[in-house]
Amino acid sequence: MEVMEWVERTLGKDEVMVRVACCGICGTDQHIYHGHPGSAEVEPPIVLGHELAGVVEAVGEPVTALQPGDRVSVDPNMYCGSCEYCRGGRAHLCDRLQAVGVTRDGGMGEMCVVPAANCYKLPDHVSLMEGAMVEPLGCVLHGYKKLDLRPNQHVLIAGGGFIGQLFLQLVKAAGVSHITVSEPNSHKREALLALGAHAVVSPFDTEEAAGLLDSADVVIECVGRPESVELAVAAARKGGQVLLFGVASPDASASFSPYEIFSKELRIMGSFINPYTHEEAIALIAQGIVRIEPLISHCFHLNDLPDVMATYPELNVTKAVVVHK
Repeated sequence: MEVMEWVERTLGKDEVMVRVACCGICGTDQHIYHGHPGSAEVEPPIVLGHELAGVVEAVGEPVTALQPGDRVSVDPNMYCGSCEYCRGGRAHLCDRLQAVGVTRDGGMGEMCVVPAANCYKLPDHVSLMEGAMVEPLGCVLHGYKKLDLRPNQHVLIAGGGFIGQLFLQLVKAAGVSHITVSEPNSHKREALLALGAHAVVSPFDTEEAAGLLDSADVVIECVGRPESVELAVAAARKGGQVLLFGVASPDASASFSPYEIFSKELRIMGSFINPYTHEEAIALIAQGIVRIEPLISHCFHLNDLPDVMATYPELNVTKAVVVHK
């Protein structure tokens, strides 16, 4: 990755140009950086960044719903509308999925051209940094909606990073009786308890990990590693739900007993991107149900990005954003 002057795209029909104010660095950006696919196949060179918000700089023809000066959050995903998945109401599984920051230039640049239909106006009291985080919250919301949550349940969240902290706030708001977070980094413990966890345990502590077995009605896996997936299945009690949300490496595999899934009658689900969840995610932030800014651990500038992306695993990041000057 390098910083350079880039040729600005001219505005096409139904497009707008956004002056980017803030762009999140997602785990998927790291996957792409290391040569793996994102939500779709990537053909470099590409400007990364699919979690973005900014101010409309210019509008193309015949856009009338937006005008220069509007503060917007961008949903990066574009669907073909004609494949069997789009026509069947599952557009996020589109056979010809395109995405800002994945298949076309994204938010790690000063300007970004996006479809007007993918822009959502932000309320005045929602910051542009919060606006950039609408996309990951929308992804979390899509997974959250798959769960059947009830007041008497024990929910286990595997992974106390940014995504786990978003899930934690939603699950807390649902009013379940007990929330445990499995997180090996002891420095995150106080923050997780403050966000609503009833207990924080380390999966590397033999005794604490053993206490998770067959304990949870709902397990939300937010890490994407084989050991955390295996823990998720083992921690689910009879009749439990397991949501595999963490993005695993394409060549990763996990081992667990099919008999265990059969005998416990587990429901195991995946969750992919954020189909039309942007408006609800903005509302959750606007109403204070989900807090964003306390979760941001690092802010960088464009010139920092080559070094940041090269050394990202060493930086102890909970959530990082690129703030444009």
